[in-house]
Amino acid sequence: MCGYPISLRQLHVVPIAAPIPLAPWAQGRAVYRTDLVVKADSRFQRLSDTFGGRIGWTLRHSHSGYNALRHHLLQYRTPERPTLYSQVVGGLGTVQKVFDAVLEGAIDVGPVDAYWHLLTQLHHPELAARVRVLESTVTAPIPAFVANPSVPPEAVDRLAISFQSARDRAWFRPIAAELLIEGFTPVRNVDAYSIIQARARQAEEAGYPAPA
Repeated sequence: MCGYPISLRQLHVVPIAAPIPLAPWAQGRAVYRTDLVVKADSRFQRLSDTFGGRIGWTLRHSHSGYNALRHHLLQYRTPERPTLYSQVVGGLGTVQKVFDAVLEGAIDVGPVDAYWHLLTQLHHPELAARVRVLESTVTAPIPAFVANPSVPPEAVDRLAISFQSARDRAWFRPIAAELLIEGFTPVRNVDAYSIIQARARQAEEAGYPAPA
């Protein structure tokens, strides 16, 4: 489950463990970020080059496809320029649809989950080569495996230990190579995702409820 609804406590769930991406930007932590991508052959060289154009986002309850994007754009807003784009295409639903919208020219720039992007680069390099990353957001806690609150705490603990110890099993290595993960880290409570809620609050208090 995405960390944004976890941090907002929209659903009563118990976090168990989260994956650690095999990426330099993760630095051995269970984090991810958002890549802001454009078509590889576009004229845009910096994110500011896309201002005045078209941007898209996925869903309002998504961190990587919505909340991380608006938080990142805060640094570019000024009293004279509170709105950065002339057109916003929201509700695209999935990162794949954002990716497709960029390639089809429906939007100029869009947010792509950087871990998803890593997997695309590994398994579909020809597709990944069709976009370029202009900027990336700061990292945030990556989505976690969660349990229903009715699951006994001792069962959640056993699951967390199993996730954490998987990296020491021989069978895990080929799976990890395909998934581009180093292993898993236990997530003990929803407070681990409080930074995501703090970033949402920062955008809302700045009068920037949605990427625009």
